[in-house]
Amino acid sequence: MMQVFTGYDIIGDVHGCASALQQLLYKLGYRETPHGFAYADSSRPRQVIFVGDLIDRGYQIPQTLALVKTMWDHGNAQVVMGNHEFNAIAFHTPVEGGFLRPHNERTEKQIKATLDQFAGNRQQFHYYLEWFRQLPFFLEFDNFRVVHACWDPGLISDYQRIYQSNQLNDEVLHGVRERGSFAHRFVERLTTGLNLELPEGQHVVGRDGFLRRRFRVHFWDDNADTYNDIVFQPDPLPEHIRSQPLSDADRRHLVYYDLQEKPLLIGHYWLHGQPALMTPNIACLDYSAVNQGRLVAYRMQCGDSRLYPERFVAVNCKGLT
Repeated sequence: MMQVFTGYDIIGDVHGCASALQQLLYKLGYRETPHGFAYADSSRPRQVIFVGDLIDRGYQIPQTLALVKTMWDHGNAQVVMGNHEFNAIAFHTPVEGGFLRPHNERTEKQIKATLDQFAGNRQQFHYYLEWFRQLPFFLEFDNFRVVHACWDPGLISDYQRIYQSNQLNDEVLHGVRERGSFAHRFVERLTTGLNLELPEGQHVVGRDGFLRRRFRVHFWDDNADTYNDIVFQPDPLPEHIRSQPLSDADRRHLVYYDLQEKPLLIGHYWLHGQPALMTPNIACLDYSAVNQGRLVAYRMQCGDSRLYPERFVAVNCKGLT
């Protein structure tokens, strides 16, 4: 018989911060049992939903995966695919001439902390990679939605129509090699969000030292005029780029999540400060936990038709990560 929950606790990007995650779960009313963490009040059962990006960057990645997978095994958690889980799968998927995700300075740096921490037990990590392949790209409930980076109704509708599923398959996994293909557009949009190309010849250098010719934008402003109106990333754009007007081609690339749509919970975007709603129906839960920020949850009740600012719950990660 399928478990009926009275509510859900959606948790942002953990990135290997197991100690912070344990503190947050206790704060939310979960307790450790012989079968992992479960909501303490069995008369009002709740379930955790992780928005993805469990791995990379942090110092407690094996502990994080063990905790979350145990909750998942016993029906106390769901997890959506983050770009870091997908990248780990692709990094380890052999293709002719190498791997689906090329092994270079940038990709190796991203996954280094994970591989280092599983150096003595690669078999265990491959067990988790197989689990990652089972994770859905998105979840939709009667009254809310969860995706790692961006909800694109058209791409999601097409994916469900073609595959009758919200999960990864081999056709999609290998299809991402072809830039511009449906598989590539779907995976990139849902796990990394919207990105716009910078004007020809322009680039920015991120805090990680890598040069970028694209920048991250949000998907909830249908009245934007310039790049500055939609940029949504930790690295600011230079002034001469911020004031660049959006072209017709830019506008055709953008997606708008209407205020009449169901509440949407996302991660991915490295926010800072006190948790706050992006719009009345969008909450981002990534507040840079692994960079001494906050690990954030949002408490969704069954039947809620809107989001409430007071429903955020957070722990300060300073000293915990």
